[in-house]
Amino acid sequence: MNIKERPAYTTLAEIYDAVMQEVNYDFWADFLDALMLQHHPNPESVMELACGTGSLALSLDELECYEMWGTDRSPEMIAKARQKNKDRMCSVNFSVMNFLDITIDRTFDVVICVFDSINYLHEPKQVLRFLQECQKLLGPKSLLIFDFTTPINSMEAIDYLNNEEDTTDNHFHFLRRSTYDAEKQIHTNRFEIQKLSADHQTVEEEFVEVHRQKIYTLQQMLDIIDQTPYTVVAKYNEFEFEEANEESLRITMVLQCLHTQS
Repeated sequence: MNIKERPAYTTLAEIYDAVMQEVNYDFWADFLDALMLQHHPNPESVMELACGTGSLALSLDELECYEMWGTDRSPEMIAKARQKNKDRMCSVNFSVMNFLDITIDRTFDVVICVFDSINYLHEPKQVLRFLQECQKLLGPKSLLIFDFTTPINSMEAIDYLNNEEDTTDNHFHFLRRSTYDAEKQIHTNRFEIQKLSADHQTVEEEFVEVHRQKIYTLQQMLDIIDQTPYTVVAKYNEFEFEEANEESLRITMVLQCLHTQS
């Protein structure tokens, strides 16, 4: 059988929620809600970049505190998000957009980009472009919140991510192979995905998606931010309101930019 190699987040959209089933999105939403209230006087409008299938945006919408928007570069992921939005009778505005080419003509009180989406930017110049593009969405008091994972996280993660497999309710089977190149700071997840017949006895199609992330240290990220007009409001260790350091596994950055684009 011919194995089809697909771009990231195309076939994976069919199984993404199964791959992420252990993630407690309500917990993430509560953490971000507390974080926004900590650093913004009255956040009302929130844009999530790289929102995937929309689970976090929907959890935030259900708090009934925010006007929620969500964008992702993958049409397949946004299609899933829109269906979930309809099924859950939420009111998130989902659209397809690349966060390196922001085209929405309005600002938000808070812009968030989490689940280590920034780690898909492999060069400092790409992170700089991301930060520049985000200025289009920010007013004088707006916050930009993003997270990234660190080398320590990758070295630990491969122990439980490598050879993870499951069969989903919508008749797909996946196997994840996870490796980390410490010298190049590249974490690779290779998903081998099979579309199964209804009785799960026959493989109808096979796909491969390869996801590569650049894993930044805290200092590397701070060095990039130092080249921009952003101010670091806070940097947090994982899901705690404690200062991040070089031992942190996941770091959440809270930035503000007084010199926003017109």
